[in-house]
Amino acid sequence: MSLSVCVIGAGRIGRIHASNFAALAGVTVKYIVDPVAEAAEALASGVGATVASLETALADPDVTGVAICSATSTHADLIMRAAAAGKAIFCEKPVALDMDVTKQAVQAVADAGVPLFLAFNRRFDPQFAALKRGIDEGAVGTVEMVQITSRDPAPPPVSYIGLSGGLFKDMMIHDLDMARWVLGEEPTEVSASASCLVDPAIGEAGDVDSAVVTLKTASGRLCQISNSRRASYGYDQRLEVHGSDGLLQLGNVLENTVRHFGAGGGQDGKLLHFFLERYAAAYKAEAEHFRDVMAGTATPAVSGQDGVMALRLAEAAAESLATGRTVKLG
Repeated sequence: MSLSVCVIGAGRIGRIHASNFAALAGVTVKYIVDPVAEAAEALASGVGATVASLETALADPDVTGVAICSATSTHADLIMRAAAAGKAIFCEKPVALDMDVTKQAVQAVADAGVPLFLAFNRRFDPQFAALKRGIDEGAVGTVEMVQITSRDPAPPPVSYIGLSGGLFKDMMIHDLDMARWVLGEEPTEVSASASCLVDPAIGEAGDVDSAVVTLKTASGRLCQISNSRRASYGYDQRLEVHGSDGLLQLGNVLENTVRHFGAGGGQDGKLLHFFLERYAAAYKAEAEHFRDVMAGTATPAVSGQDGVMALRLAEAAAESLATGRTVKLG
């Protein structure tokens, strides 16, 4: 079965996904859509595709799926247009920054009867996937407490803050999705505390750069998420699951596994620099999964409804921070 993909967005994440799709057997990247002609032409040349308008790509019956890798503000509209065209949809997180718009897009997908795969990449990382298998196989018994640490090596430009939706919707939303995945129950209470400790300009732009959020489920399971926009030592991604019968820990992935011993003691390799390096294998696994979704042999492992739930938690965290109270979800 020949599968054809249109990639919308020729920025850094679009380049990664387009290259991964192009490397898959049985998949062709047919079109690149991007308003920046130079970027679109460069990517199209690299993956053997053609630069086209969105209208041309969506009208082509040979296009099986659409990969939305453009700015967040464009996601919902592109999802609805791709759904109306009957295409399978791959979309970077989040669907939108507004809940009503998110639900509208997800409903459009349901009405059209097409699959939507929301690319929360950590679920596809080999390390996180192995930890989840351990939970599912009973390695820790009943999950009781989860600790998630996620810290970027450096803050983004202040110009990005206003477009991102803020730390909770932009950065922590990955961890909120991960919390739902490993807790095995939906959180019913959200408490947040945050500060601006890294870059005063981020605070002036109305956001925070350091946050701790606690989630609690109806049965009492707890999860604490720690985020920072700065980690001087590299991209910090760790997770711990404590349960009735044991503990699972996921540590950072290093540049190499060589450990040096000298007069000053032992020294490990450096942490990987940022998400593009840390989650390279996850991006490839996402492409493989979407190939199966397009072929009809798999249903999306992360749905639009998962996007709704993650955004709901992000909004609850922002509300908790603003009010100083725990937010209870019905």
